[in-house]
Amino acid sequence: MMAGMARALDGITAAILAGGLGTRLRSVVADRPKVLAPVAGRPFLAHLLDQLSAGGVDDVVLLVGYAADQVRAAFGDHYRDVRIRYSAEPHPLGTGGAIRHALPHFDRERILLLNGDSYCDFDPATLARNVPGVGMVLAEVDDTSRYGRVEVGPDRLVRGFAEKAAGAGPGRVNAGVYLFPRGRLTDLPADRPLSWERDVLPGWVAAGDVTGYPGGRFIDIGTPESFAAAVAFFDPALTPRRAAG
Repeated sequence: MMAGMARALDGITAAILAGGLGTRLRSVVADRPKVLAPVAGRPFLAHLLDQLSAGGVDDVVLLVGYAADQVRAAFGDHYRDVRIRYSAEPHPLGTGGAIRHALPHFDRERILLLNGDSYCDFDPATLARNVPGVGMVLAEVDDTSRYGRVEVGPDRLVRGFAEKAAGAGPGRVNAGVYLFPRGRLTDLPADRPLSWERDVLPGWVAAGDVTGYPGGRFIDIGTPESFAAAVAFFDPALTPRRAAG
């Protein structure tokens, strides 16, 4: 690992939301949690851990819930050069509640949070250097209707979120990657369920605290259609060929 990269990341713990039920994927993946859904021959979570390991991250907390034992059995305590720890919900807490519940596991100054059902190309070290406060990675997509559009000002600050709408066209969307100081979590209530995207993030955005950071290619596995497309995303050689004619 390069010295500059180490300095950028030695104060960061990554957290991955890995407790999703994957309800919409039940027709194609019914026997495991969503993060273990096989994509290009490997669990989807392995692709996220590959990205973090290659980017210099060496400390990861998996926020587990549904079928947590399966995730532990699949990944154990280490993945390549990454230490893995687990924060298990005592009961469903929502995405924001799961992050707040994991606070005792975060012993570094900043947290790099990733959704466990989406992937976006970005470099963790570059993100850490360029976003000193709260950052959110944004992806450019051809159609924002599934996700809702993210509105960003000329100062790169996130201004708000447009609701999902049919025919919304191209634009920036939330790529499900966030960087923020650990201390931000201490202000969240610890005794009730919270949604990260509905209960936490909008308040930070309204305060003018969130910098939008451009990411690269983006995919999610939230629906059977996007799950099927993820295979070619990670391994173009497996892209189905159209019949000639």
